[in-house]
Amino acid sequence: MAFQQPYLHDLTGVFTAPIQVWSDQHGQIRGEGAQGAYCGDDRVLARAVLTVNGHEPEWVSTQLKSTEHVDFIHFIRVPANVADPLVSIIRSRSVDTGRLAEALTFKSVLDEPVTLDVKMELVADALPMDQIKAGLALAAGSVAPEDRRWRWRGQDTSAELTAEGAELAFMGSQVVLGWRITLQPGDAVELGWSLAVSDKGAPMIAAGGQPLRTPSVAGDPRLMRLMTRSISDLNSLRIADRERPAHAFLAAGAPWHLTMFGRDALMAARMLLPIDAATAAGTLRALAGRQGTDVVPETGEEPGKILREVRRSTFIMGPGGTVIAVPPLHYGNIDATPLWIILLHDAWHSGMPEADVKALLPHLEDALGWMQHYGDSDGDGFLEYAGAPGSELADQGWKDTAGSIRWHDGTPAAGPVALAEVQGYAHEAATVGAEMLDHFGRPGSGEWRAFASDLADRFREKFWCTDDAGPYPAIALDADKKPVDSIASNMGHLLGTGLLNADEKAAVVTRLMDPSMFSGYGIRTLSTTNGGYWPTRYHAGSVWTHDSAWILLGMLKDGFEDEAAKVASGMLDAAEGFDWRLPELFSGDPADRRWPPVPYPAACRPQAWAAASAVPIAQALRGFNVLG
Repeated sequence: MAFQQPYLHDLTGVFTAPIQVWSDQHGQIRGEGAQGAYCGDDRVLARAVLTVNGHEPEWVSTQLKSTEHVDFIHFIRVPANVADPLVSIIRSRSVDTGRLAEALTFKSVLDEPVTLDVKMELVADALPMDQIKAGLALAAGSVAPEDRRWRWRGQDTSAELTAEGAELAFMGSQVVLGWRITLQPGDAVELGWSLAVSDKGAPMIAAGGQPLRTPSVAGDPRLMRLMTRSISDLNSLRIADRERPAHAFLAAGAPWHLTMFGRDALMAARMLLPIDAATAAGTLRALAGRQGTDVVPETGEEPGKILREVRRSTFIMGPGGTVIAVPPLHYGNIDATPLWIILLHDAWHSGMPEADVKALLPHLEDALGWMQHYGDSDGDGFLEYAGAPGSELADQGWKDTAGSIRWHDGTPAAGPVALAEVQGYAHEAATVGAEMLDHFGRPGSGEWRAFASDLADRFREKFWCTDDAGPYPAIALDADKKPVDSIASNMGHLLGTGLLNADEKAAVVTRLMDPSMFSGYGIRTLSTTNGGYWPTRYHAGSVWTHDSAWILLGMLKDGFEDEAAKVASGMLDAAEGFDWRLPELFSGDPADRRWPPVPYPAACRPQAWAAASAVPIAQALRGFNVLG
């Protein structure tokens, strides 16, 4: 079975979770690649193609008004012998909770009336997201509408079409909307259609409550443009667990991950704390509600563990050509549990009421217990993951693709591995967990302080490598407990965790700011000196927005303000090159050779932790005086 994930870099999207719509740059939805309208993990509409007088109108401009609204501007060449574009169409597409809508505004300044035959071809669909992501959706149109109402999967999923004034022609999965209009000189006519979509069986729903507010940002005026776009993106990703609808959090990103992802939600919420505490509270409660209680090998569940992701049904993945069936409720990650503990602590220090923190203390104790009893699968004192490739995700850190953990010569390391950054998370979680246990009169704080101290000693003994430039932390220990000697961004996540001493922090920062790691736009995932480096290799050479932002937060916490500002300035330059929407990841090409930055063509956008990175960027550039 061949997998070829669709590219996204040249598509235009609008989003209000759990609804998203992707079209080509001109506004046509052709059902190619990832194009279509989605509700959760299903594509519900494969095509929406506009024609006027039998031809597609000529596109001239795309105007992104917000994350939820985009205008496509077209001209119609009538009469044919007139050079000036005197008849225009504005195709305005928007999404809100449960609804996709398009308004078609026709304007004319011709001297004579003009008659237009307008048609919109729609094709209903019911293809699952995983097939589309794998590039296997070769044919669309698997749903036969019933009048103006389309239903499938029993009574769970439905789409109701409204098109006032249109003639509807039904042909299997296809519906053609038709209008015949006459434009008078100087006149304007508006047509429209909408699709109300619902899925009663989806585990995630649109979030209620108040959206995030855009903070005022001083300094570089570009910061405000980045912040405005980022907050709009984040609001489009707000969702809630159907079982706990009061607790809003952020879906990971569009198109593939518009659902609950533990790690992504936790990291995004932590970056947002200086401007928003509600998202952290909602994230903590939503994930606590699905915290592991039993040992379930099929899903990776263990008592106290925080999950990786939730889907409507089994999600088929094909990284590296290996077919992996991810169960609907999946716990296959090594880092979300300590990150949950860290977020609880930081939310508490950011003003979360003590009563609310106290209510989550049983979940804190369970999470600490998971680190002690399950996170260290072989008893060597480090957190590592176990699992056979093919039965579940082979790599369970944030760099979760096969081949992401490499030796310096480029050879992939044999797993399971103990990742460097996870030891930093565990150290910080143990330290702050002990603080919370003490404050709230719970037992066990001494044990966790000893755990943190011992972990720092073990890390110092086992992880550090040396080359001609001096010492640095390995990316991981391999299955044989040998330090994997890659110079990688993972070491940057150790900053701010308390795991490193002063000399070690300085050594890490020096490595990260070397031109082999800092591209000028951000920190590369892997050094250019590595035998496996390639600027558009997913986890081995590209720049990930959240990765760089998380690192600069650690730099700020450990006092490396100049270096943090340099990274943030490069990221702001990259944001400008991406029209103020920082993508999930982009090429590691050097900034002095590439402008604008080269996109990674399959990168998700918007992505929660990429959009949330606007806050640490503003912190590092002193856009506001909150250091979190």
